[in-house]
Amino acid sequence: MDFNVKRFAADAGTFLSRAVQFTEEKLGQAEKTELDAHLEKLLVTAESTKQWTEKIMKQTEVLLQPNPNARLEEFVYEKLEKKAPTRMNNHELLGQSMIESGNECGPGTAYGNALIKCGETEKQIGGAEREFIQCAAINFLTPFRNFLEGDFKTILKERKLLQNKRLDLDAAKTRLKKARVADARAAAEQELRMTQSEFDRQAEITRLLLEGVNSTHAHHLRCLNDFVEAQTTYYAQCYQYMVDLQKQLGSFPSSFSNNNQSSASGGASISVPNVAASASLPGVSAGHSSSTASAGFSELRSSNGSRRARVLYDYDAASSSELSLLADEVISVSSVPGMDSDWLMGERGTQKGKVPITYLELLN
Repeated sequence: MDFNVKRFAADAGTFLSRAVQFTEEKLGQAEKTELDAHLEKLLVTAESTKQWTEKIMKQTEVLLQPNPNARLEEFVYEKLEKKAPTRMNNHELLGQSMIESGNECGPGTAYGNALIKCGETEKQIGGAEREFIQCAAINFLTPFRNFLEGDFKTILKERKLLQNKRLDLDAAKTRLKKARVADARAAAEQELRMTQSEFDRQAEITRLLLEGVNSTHAHHLRCLNDFVEAQTTYYAQCYQYMVDLQKQLGSFPSSFSNNNQSSASGGASISVPNVAASASLPGVSAGHSSSTASAGFSELRSSNGSRRARVLYDYDAASSSELSLLADEVISVSSVPGMDSDWLMGERGTQKGKVPITYLELLN
């Protein structure tokens, strides 16, 4: 190994000189060369940019992945340069549970069919969320992380080097003041010129790097626009999925809308969002058909006659007083005085029993 004793001694002397100068400055026993106001302002701007970039990155990561354990796992896999295993997100897990529950209840039943449709929509939302997270990570988080781990580390390195050059300059100034012999004074003046030149050169390098932070701001602005666009797309997809789901559920029995209306009237503190007039309002046609069906049942009760009705969904009788139903079959229904308004008396041949009106569609 080639070991240069002179170089080692020179480096040790330089380090000691900087340490002495730094200590005397802290004790107020030595003068300190101040940086120009423009350079100081650039340093403050760079430090502020670094701090706020870190905060925005941290909060964005929390938004995209609220689970701290999952974030830690992703961090470990990233450091190991391995791909993290793909797992279902919360929407997809909920959708899977709804679909399995709907299949268990029976796809032919109203509740089972609704569960399956809701589960499929939740899975679609989960897929949209996955695309949003991936887009945000690539177009927003990655540029921010590159700035912190690349550009700003270079700025820190050059700023530290500038600090060392300043200490060398001030130490040279101190030695010049203490020089009494002509030869020593000439050597000190030459050292001062050299350290001043090195300090000025390093200050210019640092200034150029710091002025590049403005370009970083412009780049981060474009990244912010990409992030907002990704969020807009994600929420628009989710809204459209839910509108389509409402339309599908709007064709279900009228008890769904009745339940929603009673829940809304019972909760005075619930605020209903306003929807723009140009937006497609789900369930309008379904609400009209539901009102028509309700009017038909009311007419049947007042007339005390009978009507033919088509069964919408399978229904298993809960007691001997009820009649089991099969989807798409046609039965006769009539109103019985004193019977609950949600039920009618159904007849199929010689079989007779109560049937829920929400499972029926009156025929003309």
